[in-house]
Amino acid sequence: MEKKMYFIRQHRLFSFYTALVILVLLVAFFAPYLAPQDPMEGNMRNVLQMPSAEHLLGTDKLGRDTLSRIICGTQVSLAMTICLVVLLAVVGLLVGIVSGYFGGKVEMVLMRVADMMLAFPGVVLAIAIAGILGGSVVNTILALLAVGWAKYARLVRSLVIKLRHSDFILAAQVNGTRTRDILLRHILPNILPMVIITGAMDIGTMMMEIAGLSFLGFGAQPPTPEWGLMLNEGRQYIQTAPWLMIYPGLAIFIVVAIFNLWGDSLRDVLDPRQE
Repeated sequence: MEKKMYFIRQHRLFSFYTALVILVLLVAFFAPYLAPQDPMEGNMRNVLQMPSAEHLLGTDKLGRDTLSRIICGTQVSLAMTICLVVLLAVVGLLVGIVSGYFGGKVEMVLMRVADMMLAFPGVVLAIAIAGILGGSVVNTILALLAVGWAKYARLVRSLVIKLRHSDFILAAQVNGTRTRDILLRHILPNILPMVIITGAMDIGTMMMEIAGLSFLGFGAQPPTPEWGLMLNEGRQYIQTAPWLMIYPGLAIFIVVAIFNLWGDSLRDVLDPRQE
């Protein structure tokens, strides 16, 4: 207990932002129970009602409660974002480790593909891929995965190359340690903190890109309560019902800010260069 309190005192900002992240995750997990009304159920008698005691954040064009849709949108947006970041980290780890440790023609091919992906503007390429695949939650994740893995692969490759020539790796090779054991016991634990930091700092960015694709019609499709889609549905009512864009936009801003600040503080805790 004393160690935990010492850690909290030493890293107060990280502890504070971690508490906020946990709060957001709890809201996402219990969203169906926290939502005051069914986010999918419309009522044409309540179309475009202003915020009131019955509907705290008003209603949309189908009479659905905006607050309920924003709360349930936390679950959808966060699940998509976390799934995407995990996939980016896994693919980047695999490609980066193979390229950095084994080298040769495999490295040349993989890195040229990575360079080609990095040469294109990421969002534009993601829009093109999502447009070809069609608008859906899965296709949005696949489109952003196809664009974003190269950055992680480049990062991991550079870390592995640096470690590959370290004395403890050479000693393990001389002692006859299997390649699999070297990768799992020596390489992976040393590069994982940097990958985790990068992934944590990318959560906010990926959430913005997912919302952007949904806003353009390439992401989640109606009636899914996703924040970017809610912005798209509310933009034509910006003058008559501004709450349809203000509150989903505010939700995106708050959650993205929380995860960006948390990722920055996590870097201060995990990055060995800060010691």
